[in-house]
Amino acid sequence: MLSGATVVLPTGAVPGGRVVVDGTRIAAAAPEHARVLDLSGHWVVPGFVDLHNHGGGGASFTSGTVEDVLQGIHTHRLHGTTTLVASTVTGAMDFLTQRAGLLSELAEQGDIAGVHFEGPFISPCRKGAHSEELLRDPDPAEVRKLVDAARGHAKMVTLATELPGGIDSVRLLAEHGVIAAIGHTDATYEQTVEAIDAGATVATHLFNAMPPVGHRAPGPITALLEDGRVTVELINDGTHLHPAALQLAFHHAGADRVAFITDAMDAAGFGDGRYMLGPLEVEVADGVARLVEGGSIAGSTLTLDRAFKRAVTIDRVPVTDAVRALSANPARLLGLDDRIGSLEPGKDADLVVLDADFELRGVMRRGAWVVDPQLA
Repeated sequence: MLSGATVVLPTGAVPGGRVVVDGTRIAAAAPEHARVLDLSGHWVVPGFVDLHNHGGGGASFTSGTVEDVLQGIHTHRLHGTTTLVASTVTGAMDFLTQRAGLLSELAEQGDIAGVHFEGPFISPCRKGAHSEELLRDPDPAEVRKLVDAARGHAKMVTLATELPGGIDSVRLLAEHGVIAAIGHTDATYEQTVEAIDAGATVATHLFNAMPPVGHRAPGPITALLEDGRVTVELINDGTHLHPAALQLAFHHAGADRVAFITDAMDAAGFGDGRYMLGPLEVEVADGVARLVEGGSIAGSTLTLDRAFKRAVTIDRVPVTDAVRALSANPARLLGLDDRIGSLEPGKDADLVVLDADFELRGVMRRGAWVVDPQLA
């Protein structure tokens, strides 16, 4: 029994609350002779859920071995991410289908929550850290090939929906229960509305890799913020977004439609240096990842505990809203909110312990401490 902390529940923050863990689940009542851990002066929040993550701990989800991928997953667990979707970057179709097979095995084992394909179906005008020569239009047959290769574990595909085949691909994904995400796009406002009407429900790292808002050409950002069917991803690392842009997203989308992501690459939780992101070389300096050739931002080195702390201490986001963005909203998007995303009896005992300064002190996943607050 974890007692004394401020516990963030779906109904709000409860000072001096308690969470009872019995086996791998949260229980409604404490069993007899339950061990009590006093967490007075701390916060207990649900485990973080990352929809968009390319790696960490020096390991890439796009190119690493199974052992590498597991190392990356463990690195993010140490920072509070108890559920993670593994993201790929643009590559040759045969290579991506092979990676989908490898990652689907890890999904079947319960190590990841599924696979996110970011590329190759994106705009060369907004390619960011993706190899332009490997980009292609979103032919529904090729999109279906990637989805099938993931053996039921494809969770999301990022598309530039204005490209030929984009709208038909959105419909295909929606029919197969896969999230169609609009991103790395040069779409107009009108084209974005069409894609949302066709079934797109996520904005891949809103503001980044898409046209800015214009007063005569409002572009995709406006369409994505105003539509209640869309959840917007935000990379809250202080590099990808100005605090005012983050506040704009919360104000217009509302706390129930924001999902904090890391978009992390290998260097997350590892350090500065040279890395590969797919076929492209990346230089990480002072925690910021940029392509060696061209200087584009190349993912992030963010972990979700840092995104949480920044949100509540710098961006003035209420703790309960930050919890929605880090846990409840992404869990709901993944269709896993019956098991994760909030601290409720019967759900997985996935939780994070933070001190009064919002520094991570403990991580529990399925009832076992990944980071023991008594040792941290």
